[in-house]
Amino acid sequence: MKTSLFDLAASCLIANEIEEKLLLTQQATQAWRNKLLSLESHEPMRLINQPGQPAKLVVVKPSDVPRRRLGTKLGLIALIHAIAHIEFNAINLAWDAIHRFRGLPDSFYDDWVTVASEEAYHFQLLRKRLKELDHDYGYLPAHNGLWDMALLTASDPLIRMALVPRVLEARGLDVTPGIIKRLRQIGDEKTIEILEIILCDEIGHVSIGSRWYNFFCNQRQIDPEKKFSELVNQYFGGQITGPFHYEARQKAGFTLNELSMLEGMEIPISRSNNCNF
Repeated sequence: MKTSLFDLAASCLIANEIEEKLLLTQQATQAWRNKLLSLESHEPMRLINQPGQPAKLVVVKPSDVPRRRLGTKLGLIALIHAIAHIEFNAINLAWDAIHRFRGLPDSFYDDWVTVASEEAYHFQLLRKRLKELDHDYGYLPAHNGLWDMALLTASDPLIRMALVPRVLEARGLDVTPGIIKRLRQIGDEKTIEILEIILCDEIGHVSIGSRWYNFFCNQRQIDPEKKFSELVNQYFGGQITGPFHYEARQKAGFTLNELSMLEGMEIPISRSNNCNF
């Protein structure tokens, strides 16, 4: 009897220790790619409403996360830690999509296993950079905005694909060029190199979200552009921060109509990442 991908996804999701989560992610990815896993669960589905995270990590409200100037070492550390926290959450979000949404085409699970693996790689790059600066992930407070939205979208994969990859994660396609520019001003080429790797991969991740969002809309005979507008208005009060990186977002599956709809909306949404545009 083959081990279940769903059961392994749950194990990855609830793992608290950093090294354990990374190792389980690597093992699950390799087993799936080697066709050693089934899409049948041998255990009752667990409702996992809180993913595993390091015990030392202090989770606070977004407004309570300390703000520091990037021009200082502590400011640089805070920036890298914030992005590392996003990537750590993104590992959990990928495994949650696999564990929570059953009965879908194999390619859905192919895509989200790939995302989990790449997010783990991003996290490792950022954690290594933190250690070079004499810090580690979990040393600073962080907020759980990404996971909060995962819970709000837990009942429907269509809503999850619309709002997590295509709203929260897509912010990285917009804001990273500015972060890169600021890092160049302080001469931090090491962090720039990491962020460029991350954004190039993130275009693919948002594209995966777009592909499956459109799949679910087509399956239900729903107009995807109209539905996206409705969901943004429902969950974000019709407000999203611009400006938007049109070229990157179009590569990630956004239509010009969707981008026009997003223009002019304003609410702060935290997500950071850059390709060379």
